[in-house]
Amino acid sequence: MEQVLAIYPPELTLTLSFIFGLLVGSFLNVVIYRLPLQLQNTWQRDARDFLGQEPVEAETKFSLIYPPSRCTNCETLLKPWHNIPLISYLVLKGRCNSCAEPISLQYPAVEVICGLLTLAVVYHFGFTVQAAWALLFTWVLVALTGIDFNHQLLPDNLTLPLLWLGLLVNMSATFVPLADAVAGAVAGYLVLWCVYWAFKLITGKEGMGHGDFKLLAAMGAWLGWQQLPMIILLSSAVGALIGTVGILLHGRERQAQIAFGPYLAIAGWIALVAGEEITRTYLQLF
Repeated sequence: MEQVLAIYPPELTLTLSFIFGLLVGSFLNVVIYRLPLQLQNTWQRDARDFLGQEPVEAETKFSLIYPPSRCTNCETLLKPWHNIPLISYLVLKGRCNSCAEPISLQYPAVEVICGLLTLAVVYHFGFTVQAAWALLFTWVLVALTGIDFNHQLLPDNLTLPLLWLGLLVNMSATFVPLADAVAGAVAGYLVLWCVYWAFKLITGKEGMGHGDFKLLAAMGAWLGWQQLPMIILLSSAVGALIGTVGILLHGRERQAQIAFGPYLAIAGWIALVAGEEITRTYLQLF
């Protein structure tokens, strides 16, 4: 697989990686928007069934491919050329072609971020099996970040498959030995579980959601227990910094809930591509 890099110029390879990342980012926008709606519909349907209520006939059915993409304001179906990643947003000047309603910046932002992260992973790992798994790990983190940022929710539909897949990937020691992956999954879950219960016993409040436990467990399964301290410290530092800036700039209430999943995702991705280098540098300095 590494020979592919020798066939094509590096510039072409990285450019194609960025474009492919834009396409994946467009799909991830669909996941970020529709998966919470699917879960909401399922919860409501289960609740009505539990209460013995009649099903709602006009309930909108959502999947990742149905209904076709449309404007969230005027419900006009989007043409294929309105769905070209990044380019369509720029051509339409950030507004719906039918009703001129502003299009959320989330859409081009996710596409560009996914494109840049895809390029970075290919640059770091090359055209290898390890890179393919690293890309999948990256894309799931992007989807989880978007969902948690919007809804303060880390769905089991994504976190649990990511956890089990990490263990399967490391059966052949793709990133770390299997024993380290298992220990990482267990430690990742238990660390935040203990923090959650300690905080609840002291304050009587819930400091974080259970999805954070599962996400850190998934990162431990992929990257091993050795990376967990850095992920926890880095995510806490980033969360504290962004939270402080939010309070200073927007007057956000200090008691307001802040999604922790995005900070875990940022720290986990950094650990994926630079964890060993950061740890080695730290040990050399101290």
